[in-house]
Amino acid sequence: MMGNNGQRIVTRVEGGITTLGCYLGCKNRRGIGYDAAMGRLMPNSLKDGLAALTAVLLLVAGGGANAQAPGEASAIYLYRGADRETRLVAKARAEGALLFYTSMAPSESGRLAQAFEKKYGIKVQVWRNLSEAVLQRALAEAQARRHSVDVVETNGPEVDALAKEDVVAEFFSPHVASLHPFAVPAHHKWVSDRVNLFVVGYNTAKVKREDIPTTYEGFLDPKWKGKLAIEATDQEWLGALVKYWGEPRGMDFFRKLAALKPELRKGHVLLAQLIAAGEIPVGLTAYSGNIDSIKEKGGPVDWAAVEPLVGRPQGLAVAKNAPHPYAALLFVDFVLSPEGMELLNVMGRVPTSKNVKTSLDTTKSIMLDVTTIAQETDKWQKVWNELFSK
Repeated sequence: MMGNNGQRIVTRVEGGITTLGCYLGCKNRRGIGYDAAMGRLMPNSLKDGLAALTAVLLLVAGGGANAQAPGEASAIYLYRGADRETRLVAKARAEGALLFYTSMAPSESGRLAQAFEKKYGIKVQVWRNLSEAVLQRALAEAQARRHSVDVVETNGPEVDALAKEDVVAEFFSPHVASLHPFAVPAHHKWVSDRVNLFVVGYNTAKVKREDIPTTYEGFLDPKWKGKLAIEATDQEWLGALVKYWGEPRGMDFFRKLAALKPELRKGHVLLAQLIAAGEIPVGLTAYSGNIDSIKEKGGPVDWAAVEPLVGRPQGLAVAKNAPHPYAALLFVDFVLSPEGMELLNVMGRVPTSKNVKTSLDTTKSIMLDVTTIAQETDKWQKVWNELFSK
């Protein structure tokens, strides 16, 4: 299917889950910046990016979905009556479906959706893309008043931007009480279901585990030149290490790393795939979950937690104008439940439940603060670009 300006919309089925992919002319793809005046993360070149995306979404959505009135959805999301679970399940089954936007890899988001479908008989349509595209699409739909999405799950800063824009809504789930404190922002418009850990991923056929340095600075040895890669948008990882070490030590490390000219690859899933293919021996900013997913399938990859281990909360939220608010809330309940948390853990993700033991319990770590990320994006983006994007 073609949209305006030759933009291609692809629908495909993966493991019984319908997945929509929207390829908006990669040469025009925009990144995410922080708009200090507006106090939020926003796509760069907002006028062009959102206008183009909105046009495509109008084609996809047709006449648009019928959303609940905001007051009605809020009453659903915040209900705490004794009959909450029974009522929620019955109403969600009556709705029969939901649309889920996520940046989680298809191998994991599909399994999560399938488990929910199996338990409740409610169809889950998954639209998966990079976090910046999830943010852009949700904002564009809200701007166009085409309410299609029910649940959003992607990087914490992007979901927090949606909260600031009033695209997602406060909700209650009894499972929130079991989450780590960092997973629950004060406004309760989203919670963190999992953490992305920045780890050193490596190809086991090209690099031995005992050769991986115990510190990032060990990778400054000239022998690693030509063997390293980083994901192209990981300026928040840079910022975390500089603040942890202090600016003199931190900036000295990154200047020397830049001198080694590590390869840059856009997308953490792609980075993990290239490590598995042997094209990249070592990725310094791989996500542990992506490496574990490939390893589980027999791929020649593994990862090491080099201290300090940097983690970034992922956000899970219900859309304020969800067409299927009961199904949306039930899906969030499922993800946050012991069953959902254990499924994330089995898939190599890092759940935020206090009842699940993870690498965060055994390794010195830094948990990125979502609000701080938004406030400092411009600063660290400038440093990153000067070092690695010349």
